[in-house]
Amino acid sequence: MTVRTEVEQSGVAVVTLDRPERHNAIDLETAAELTAVWRRFRQDDTVRAVVLTGAGGRAFSTGIDRSVEVAQPPSPYAMDDPLRTVGPKANDLWKPVVAAVAGMACGGAFYLLGEAEFIVADETATFFDPHTSYGMVSAYEAIHMARRMPMGEVARMALMGTAERLSAQRAYETGLVSEVAPAGEALTAAMRAASVIASYPTEAVQGTVRALWAAKEAALAQALAQAPQLIALGNLPPGRQAALFAARTPGFRTR
Repeated sequence: MTVRTEVEQSGVAVVTLDRPERHNAIDLETAAELTAVWRRFRQDDTVRAVVLTGAGGRAFSTGIDRSVEVAQPPSPYAMDDPLRTVGPKANDLWKPVVAAVAGMACGGAFYLLGEAEFIVADETATFFDPHTSYGMVSAYEAIHMARRMPMGEVARMALMGTAERLSAQRAYETGLVSEVAPAGEALTAAMRAASVIASYPTEAVQGTVRALWAAKEAALAQALAQAPQLIALGNLPPGRQAALFAARTPGFRTR
């Protein structure tokens, strides 16, 4: 199993991406397990809130595992994306999710972070989006982040690629992160908040979550509808992407 789950007596379920040797990158097995977890929680009344985190401390997740190969339809207006259903909202789960981030969170990690109610990061956390550096369109990632951060900050993160990383403090200042915890304590801080939420009547909590997301749902649906063709038309062929990845140089600025 690449996703661990544990339900506490408080009603908080801890979901842990458990591929630390791969920086918790998401392969097809992990994607399927995440989908199954969210669907299962819909039916489990003992789960009233969720904390989502990554194992190992070096990364929350670095997005899709680059070893994954997904056959694509020939039309530029269609795309099969294995990460589209890895998040709770994509699976119709309206129980609150708090993300606890330590280390790197980048690329496809924003599919998950974008569907959490809020994010707690420890002071070691960094956020970045490498897509443009490797000739790839940042569509779903940028769309999710545009609902949480000022447009200019999202644009800078998406367009600067691997050259810059957002520190936990800067992520807090821009609204991406709601709390910065001391190193190693993001999970504890997230659990503390989730336990409070889980102690409230779940019907009221889920209704509030649904209302919050409804406020931006129409704009989100319109934006996501454009994502497949933007990616299909703008992405370089896989071979050229791989060449850029192989030629990458170390070094980045953290702000």
